[in-house]
Amino acid sequence: MKTFVIPDNTKMEERNIVLDGDIIIGNHSDVRYGLIANSAILGERVEVSGDIKAISDIRIDIWSHIGGTVKTKENAYIGEFVSIDGKLVVKGDLDIGNDVKIKGGFEAKGWIVVRNPVPVIAYLFLYLTELLRMGKDEEVEKALNELFDEEVETIGNVAMIIPNGSKISMDSIRVPSNAVVGNDCRLVGNIRATSLDMANGTTLYGSIRTMNTVNLGENNIIHGNIVSRGEVYIDKGTHVLGEINASSIRIHETARVDGVMRASGGIVFEREGEDVLTDNELMTLDI
Repeated sequence: MKTFVIPDNTKMEERNIVLDGDIIIGNHSDVRYGLIANSAILGERVEVSGDIKAISDIRIDIWSHIGGTVKTKENAYIGEFVSIDGKLVVKGDLDIGNDVKIKGGFEAKGWIVVRNPVPVIAYLFLYLTELLRMGKDEEVEKALNELFDEEVETIGNVAMIIPNGSKISMDSIRVPSNAVVGNDCRLVGNIRATSLDMANGTTLYGSIRTMNTVNLGENNIIHGNIVSRGEVYIDKGTHVLGEINASSIRIHETARVDGVMRASGGIVFEREGEDVLTDNELMTLDI
């Protein structure tokens, strides 16, 4: 789980991250939001500050801490030493480990079994196996790319993937490797990643800082600066309200940058069917 993946239509609201699909959070991650998703899978020692609400199953691995209420319309699997500050509400079966602390009490309409649920890493293989059984080969391929590939070229709608050791809050989105953002998302926080690929129609209320490339698709809005040691590419209709500092910049002529653009390797303006390269003396532009 090296790549941070945000699927289409994901919204970061004031207190919650809201998405249509599933969410998978790697070990030792810190998410200063609540979660509203189809299903939620949390690794070991994960911190979630708010509520977790899911239509399908919720799975929380050992030593994790939930700062709010956990609700699911289906089954819940809670590992050993998990602590939940709110209430646990399960419409289906509850599979729970030893030494679990639930301050608000719990409700379960199905069977309650006290044992150690399957670890999350093993469950992920079961998750992929079930997709194969249902004939969703393309979704399995996308999921495997998201989980194990260094370079993700496709944006799947299977799940939101938060890699091990990530930190997500209102102020920042810090991930250990690459980040891939889908279409029509609303994100809050300064993104810090190895590289960033963003599709179309996304609004980011924050800046972007990467070691490698930044690729922004069409009609995105970035409310902040972009700083990268690699190349920055900005497609048509995208609006950057801050500055851009990079090794090199390629920008479509219909894109807009409110601040200064600086690139030691030069700036290329793309027109329909042709490129226009700036003079070396004009590597610093104010547009």
